[in-house]
Amino acid sequence: MDMSTSRRLFLQSVGLGSLGVLATDGLVGTAAAQTPGEKILGAQGVKTSARPKGVWQPVSDRKIRVGIVGNGVCKFGPSFGFQDHPNVSVVAVSDLFPDRCAEMSVKCRCSKTYPSLEELVKDDNIEAVFVATDAPSHARHCIDVLKHGKHVASAVPAVWGSIEDGHRLYEAVKASGKKYMMFETSAFHEDCYAMRQIYHAGGFGKLLYSEGEYLHHSASQIPSYKNWRLGCPPQWYPTHSNAYYVCVTNGGFLETTCLSMPSLMKNLHPENNAYRNPFGSEIALMRTSEGGMSRMAVCWDLPGTGGEVGRVYGQRGCMIGMRYQGEEGHLPNLGRPPLPPTVQPGHHGGSAGPLMNEFVTAILEDRRPMVDIRLALNMTVAGIMSHRSALKNGETLKIPQFA
Repeated sequence: MDMSTSRRLFLQSVGLGSLGVLATDGLVGTAAAQTPGEKILGAQGVKTSARPKGVWQPVSDRKIRVGIVGNGVCKFGPSFGFQDHPNVSVVAVSDLFPDRCAEMSVKCRCSKTYPSLEELVKDDNIEAVFVATDAPSHARHCIDVLKHGKHVASAVPAVWGSIEDGHRLYEAVKASGKKYMMFETSAFHEDCYAMRQIYHAGGFGKLLYSEGEYLHHSASQIPSYKNWRLGCPPQWYPTHSNAYYVCVTNGGFLETTCLSMPSLMKNLHPENNAYRNPFGSEIALMRTSEGGMSRMAVCWDLPGTGGEVGRVYGQRGCMIGMRYQGEEGHLPNLGRPPLPPTVQPGHHGGSAGPLMNEFVTAILEDRRPMVDIRLALNMTVAGIMSHRSALKNGETLKIPQFA
């Protein structure tokens, strides 16, 4: 097999949509030739919204009574499919805007509405709440839900630019005894979930190096409540990239050195946004809890790019897309857990349905959900410190730890 044929087959195996492959062209040539320890995971490469295989088995016949808050521009409130899960009854919905609330009422097949989260959490009939509100309100809203004795799931990130809010949220979860889960979509990407399974089976050993990228060109600013998205620091929204270490290993980051340069985009000039943020792309190099290195990038101003991708390189193997190369000859089951027949995989690479199902199942089984408060904060707070590092021209900063 010549190199050009080998390269073509490699690109087919990981999927041409993988920005990681396109961004690491030098690695493609060296990894292209098949090696004895190599396993191609899926003949057609990554199916970004493929339904998880297998037959779903219920763990209980109980229905959890759920309230859903938030139906903004991304329509996240109804989009994770709570209303379609056989173990869920959506008993109340809320949005600050009456038209959005009415729309969510129809989509969630729920007639009971509240004008705000603050009113919804007073409803004693509700057991769990999904918080899909604006990012700056996530911590405050989740704390309110927990103080009212309810389980809570949140859209990303866990907190918005505040280490102090991270500590407050952490203590609220501990004090409540309730389940908390952050709906980080990368955690249930087909490749990231497979990496997690291989890692915990020993197929990578310790990770020497990992990469994650959230590339979202924002020339046309996405509308947002009180313009919270306008000019926001890239590394304040770091979880889609940081998941490619944290959700693979259950580990975290110890310190960060983050670099950037002033953006050409007008909304990212410091005088034009409430954050005084001058950066559109922030690239962090972080020391991991295993002693390895992670390069995590969040970029708003790279034209023509888009995606949430990652790669891992360990002492015993590496993985790019759905292609594992390494020493492990017997890989575990890499498939994401089956979904109820009525639940669709959904958006963000088919991760929406699996995230919702994981939260529901964790409540039914009385166990810790996969993306619990520790992982949520380890992903989020590392980004907050990375932005601070970028503002200090790449000064190395320690990252607070959540045990």
